Amino acid sequence: MMEYTKPNVLKKHLTDLFEESKVSVFSKDKDYISALRTEAIAQFDKKGFPSGKDESWRGTDLKKVLSKGYQQFLHPQNQDIDLSKLFICEVHNFDTDILSLLNGWMVNGYARLKTFENGTIIGSLAEAMEEYPELINEYYNKSDKINEHSFSSLNTAFAIDGVFIYVPDGVQVDRAIQMVSIINHDENLLVQNRNLIILGNNSSLTFVQCDDSTNKLTSLNNSVTEFFIGENSNLDHTKLQNLNNKSTLINSTYINQDANSNVSTNAISLNGGLIRNNINVALNGQGSNANVYGLYLMDDKQHIDNRVYIDHKVANCTSSELFKGILDDEASGIFNGHIMVRKDAQNTNAFQNNNNILLKDTATIDTLPFLEIYADDVKCSHGATIGQLDLEAMFYLRSRGISEDNARMLLMYAFATEVINNISIDPLRERIDDMVKKRLRGELSICDTCVLHCGSPEKEVHFDIDLSKI
Repeated sequence: MMEYTKPNVLKKHLTDLFEESKVSVFSKDKDYISALRTEAIAQFDKKGFPSGKDESWRGTDLKKVLSKGYQQFLHPQNQDIDLSKLFICEVHNFDTDILSLLNGWMVNGYARLKTFENGTIIGSLAEAMEEYPELINEYYNKSDKINEHSFSSLNTAFAIDGVFIYVPDGVQVDRAIQMVSIINHDENLLVQNRNLIILGNNSSLTFVQCDDSTNKLTSLNNSVTEFFIGENSNLDHTKLQNLNNKSTLINSTYINQDANSNVSTNAISLNGGLIRNNINVALNGQGSNANVYGLYLMDDKQHIDNRVYIDHKVANCTSSELFKGILDDEASGIFNGHIMVRKDAQNTNAFQNNNNILLKDTATIDTLPFLEIYADDVKCSHGATIGQLDLEAMFYLRSRGISEDNARMLLMYAFATEVINNISIDPLRERIDDMVKKRLRGELSICDTCVLHCGSPEKEVHFDIDLSKI
């Protein structure tokens, strides 16, 4: 592993690595995948890594990230490792099928595909490329705008493994499926996993996506997830991001919806050195609805960049966005929400809102809500707020004997709950609720002096406070 002084050096290293890997790694690819890789690396070579000169990346500086040396595994490593020794997902009474990715590769049982009695297929994308080429040819890399993004092109060129889920027509998947992506290695890693989730018509799925790191080393995770939601189908999607301060996560999500489909996606960002969430939603069929939520809690010198693009292509569709952020210390954030309403997309309802609290003068946020409308029969609105904690609400709480620290905590928690409450799975919502409380407190253990008593089963606390006044 070598250290790079300029992003262009890393770019050349990756393009050279691709050429070297054509025979040694990618030689078994199907023709369709091989052609995609070749086209994608050419696009990446032409565009290079984004910089501050690119309008969509203004405010997110990647120079330091791209000037480091990274190890990238193009072959599976330690597939039989006991992940319970590295990471435990502590969500009580949460019954899920867990798909584990370690350093970008599927491990622990799902490295091979599993087919259930109802026809649902889950497991390794690498295996799906071999066993279900017809599904891969129909869906893989077919999302709108996926080829316009440099990082997505880089992922297409190098991606080998990730999560594959196929839900047949008419199937309601009762158990949630949870993907846990863990980075754990003694070198700086570049991870590029690819996930493909397909829902047939009249089907439903609950999918939980977790990104975690188990050490404090530098990592760059360039992840791409494609969702294809059939007619009259429902997707409930939650992303939980809890990474170290030296990690960079470029998380690109592409959601493609057919008629009368319904999607709810919620990104909860608790920790991470630099996080970029690209969320692209294409409403391709009439009657489709998308609810896009996000909560980000940043401190120290962490940086979060949420970019949401919702494309109303046809008539009679609805979308709603709500993103909330709390930033402390020298943390920085960006919210860029773009709603596109095409000429034929009459009777569109689209709403967008971004609210932020800055706890210190050194924290910053740039919020850029944007509507682009070419139809005349629409109901669209957007709003953004940046402020500090409400002094009147602080006085109200203090006058009832609550300490200043706990009053601040309560106000921040009340601010965040509007997003948390959109998580439909009770055990997961309760667990994330506890994690948010602890994150706001700045500690991972229960503090007896805190009025919230995060996750403490032996102490049940009731608030005799009218939260409607906060």
